[in-house]
Amino acid sequence: MDKKTYRKILDNAIQGEIEAHQFYQKVADKVEDAYLKDLFKGLAAEERKHQKILEGFRDKADMGIHFARTPDFHLAETMEAPKSLSIQMKPADAIALAMKKEEEAMRQYTQLADACNDPGQQKVFRELAAMEQGHKNKMENAFVDIGYPEVW
Repeated sequence: MDKKTYRKILDNAIQGEIEAHQFYQKVADKVEDAYLKDLFKGLAAEERKHQKILEGFRDKADMGIHFARTPDFHLAETMEAPKSLSIQMKPADAIALAMKKEEEAMRQYTQLADACNDPGQQKVFRELAAMEQGHKNKMENAFVDIGYPEVW
């Protein structure tokens, strides 16, 4: 992958992090439940950090990166995504929508890594997939907590 294509992919990833931040902030602003408000505010802050990390990669390609690996429960893959965010959404539906967004981002980075011939670029995309998998894991756990309170 040439540097121009790589940079364009990172620019798109940065835009994705900006959109994810805005989405999570919008959810945090709309929900009334304190647990959900804190959860989505925290996710919005994490997306802002990820944006900064990606900007660092874009501007300094040799920057190191490592995200902790989390288990993938594949819960998101078993569900249909709610169509859109609304104030009338049930908390479990808002989490399900976020879960599907993280699944999509994780899959995108994994596909980019698989398509990449450069080992350094491949590592970056695998780390970005791990980053998104961490968010997906949080959302899946939150979904189980909210969607199935009887397991508490």
